[in-house]
Amino acid sequence: MWQDYISASTIGEALRALAGRGAHARIVAGATDLILELERGARPGVEVLIDITRIPAIDQITRDEQGVIHLGPLVTHNHCAASMLLREQAYPLVRAAWEVGAPQIRNRGTVAGNLITASPANDTITPLAALDAWVTLQSVNHSRKVPLKEFYTGVRKTVMEPDEMLVDIAFRALDENQHGTFVKLALRRAQAISVVNIVVILTGRLPHIDSAVITLGAVAPTIIHAPEAELYLTGKDLSEATVSRTAELAAKAAKPIDDIRGSAAYRREMVRVLTLRALRSLRDGHEQAGMPMSPILLRNKNKTKDGIISLGNNIKTKINGREYTFKSGQHKTLLRLLREEAGLTGTKEGCAEGECGACTVFLDGEAVMACLVPAPRAHGAEIVTVEGLAQNGKLHAVQQAFVNDGAVQCGYCTPGFIMSGAKLLEERPNPTRNEIEQAITGNLCRCTGYYKIVQAIEDASKLDSSEVKYG
Repeated sequence: MWQDYISASTIGEALRALAGRGAHARIVAGATDLILELERGARPGVEVLIDITRIPAIDQITRDEQGVIHLGPLVTHNHCAASMLLREQAYPLVRAAWEVGAPQIRNRGTVAGNLITASPANDTITPLAALDAWVTLQSVNHSRKVPLKEFYTGVRKTVMEPDEMLVDIAFRALDENQHGTFVKLALRRAQAISVVNIVVILTGRLPHIDSAVITLGAVAPTIIHAPEAELYLTGKDLSEATVSRTAELAAKAAKPIDDIRGSAAYRREMVRVLTLRALRSLRDGHEQAGMPMSPILLRNKNKTKDGIISLGNNIKTKINGREYTFKSGQHKTLLRLLREEAGLTGTKEGCAEGECGACTVFLDGEAVMACLVPAPRAHGAEIVTVEGLAQNGKLHAVQQAFVNDGAVQCGYCTPGFIMSGAKLLEERPNPTRNEIEQAITGNLCRCTGYYKIVQAIEDASKLDSSEVKYG
């Protein structure tokens, strides 16, 4: 899928590589979109991937003295979902990030990547547009700040030049008198692209509104505002009549198309419905209902990313505690490296699109979809597969519970579920039923109703804590 793979140790190194390779190179962080685009031929001419995931200190969420919040280019969706700073001062972005994909996707996918992919259905663009964000684009020769409203030129099109890297996302924190929320409609609860999504931010002492921002996603070539609805709300109280009229005006602003996820008429009506829900939730103080205070991440919060040594021609990595050196497989995904080069076939290929979770492994302490990780990212990393969960001839607690509860039918999806369950118990030794359900949102089983799977993970949590380990 690519000819060369460069693991950059600094932003400067990444920019120099971009300058030298131009349109033939792409920056890669999460790769959750890029891998699929390459496999589908949607990125013709891309020959070089420049991996920035080992550059230190660019995965930070900070607030400066001017009240501006900054997201580094390696800030992932799970970083946002877990950030108390964002929870308190940019809640719509937190909710949108949590609604993206599933934990394995959120561990790899970055907000910067979501912006650059430039699909109008991408969830985090809508709140950042509502927050009037701007991005910093940097090349070897210059740096420029671009308002997000000027960043997009059409569907999957931006003003970025081939030699530029997005190095910062910034926006002003919400004030105490500002309240906002994100609402999404999709075809299922998780792992689903938006049919419609909206963000509403209100300024004032509710129910009175001094000003309003309403942004709409997946209903036009780019994220749009609903200016008539915003103007209508200004200076009014949130009565039910005002809410209803605002929702009608928001629907008028939509310019949707018919596609496989929904008709234009349906999308327009759903803009009205979602606007109603958003305004009512803000009026009633329920805008954070359904959003867990401590969402399941399926990652080790204390894991740090080490610096990277030169990749060279080989991939040197540690899998299940054993050192491996691969002289081939550099142009594959991590999934195929594990199965075809390492001979570890417990990790399954279900969809090869990050939809089913059968290929879930741990990469440097995080649960990820191996089908969406470039194999060279394994260089210098620590990987755990389902084969590595058992220790000293003793099954991991989740494995044993799956046996005891008969939580298997065809068994194809089972390794992925077990990996998600094992990481969950490391993160939450005594999870609630809701937390178990959060943990397996990225895993699909085509045989069962999930009841025994959930029961097995619940029962595993009740075993002696000394049995819950993966090496």
